[in-house]
Amino acid sequence: MTHFQDLWAQLPIAGLVIGVDDSINEVNAAAEQFLGISSKVALGQHVWNYLRGEDLLPAGIDRARALMRSIVIGEVAAHGRNTGSRTCAAHVCPLYGVEQQVLILLIPHETMGSAGNGLAPVSAAHSAIGMAEMLAHEIKNPLAGITGAAQFLAMSLPPKNHEMTDLIVEESKRIVALLDQVEQFGDLTPPNCAEVNIHDVLDQAARSATFGFAGDIQISKNYDPSLPNVWADADQMVQVFLNLIKNACEALGDKGEISLRTFYNPNLRLVLPDSHGQQLPLHVDITDNGPGLPEALAKHVFDPFVSSKSNGKGLGLALVSKIVTQHNAWVSVVSRPGQTTFKISLPIKI
Repeated sequence: MTHFQDLWAQLPIAGLVIGVDDSINEVNAAAEQFLGISSKVALGQHVWNYLRGEDLLPAGIDRARALMRSIVIGEVAAHGRNTGSRTCAAHVCPLYGVEQQVLILLIPHETMGSAGNGLAPVSAAHSAIGMAEMLAHEIKNPLAGITGAAQFLAMSLPPKNHEMTDLIVEESKRIVALLDQVEQFGDLTPPNCAEVNIHDVLDQAARSATFGFAGDIQISKNYDPSLPNVWADADQMVQVFLNLIKNACEALGDKGEISLRTFYNPNLRLVLPDSHGQQLPLHVDITDNGPGLPEALAKHVFDPFVSSKSNGKGLGLALVSKIVTQHNAWVSVVSRPGQTTFKISLPIKI
């Protein structure tokens, strides 16, 4: 394999080369996954048999050919024959010296976000830690006194007047629980990583959800049994998946379905602050068939204190982002009405 072929195979974004008749001449591994087909099936076939989307894409290809100039489409909905629609940036480039052949690169917006923002979700969380952690500690002390005083006061009141003291105690407990969550952001202790079977972790989270808050919501599993172990803190990853399943259950309400899927794809690589790349080949998808995320919040769901729920605290997904980033892993979300998928991409034990 030549150096070019190796780079083409490892390119972490979908790449296709199409000929003058729009037949597929080349397709890389990321494009195979995007289209939902193998290169053996795709080569020689008409690209529009497998690549579906808006008219902007074929129009951009025609324009690139006519002008012999690269075209960038900032936002286009595209999907494979059997895969879900994804909002992508499309780069269309004529191949000079090869008549009418065009290179197409499809970059999902969530991938652009991960490349551009780096560790932004955690940085956003840390911006709130300094004051929030101090306030959490200081507020919990007087709350304990308020709770004790309310309970003592209740002892001297007739039962019919206990409603107000009970309210003081319950609301104080609720605030303490919220402050406990806030304080978790201040814990920067590195995760206690070891070899972990990701399916054991997912099963534990699913069991806790089933016997806890999931109610009648169905949780299905589609595991790849051949996956290697990941390098992770098992307890923290249980918390991550439990938070994501709980988030999905809250979006679904009383009924719906959640699917847990694992698969191997070596094409994602996270650039770390020291400029070294961390390969993240093991992926976990948690998908629900709920109404989807509000568009205005979709890009900010991992920021602290951002929530689409009327009674939400906006801490669950921010904590997920914090834990995942401490593992040198990555979390992303793709959402549309009827399908929301949170993807966790993890390193494996080498």
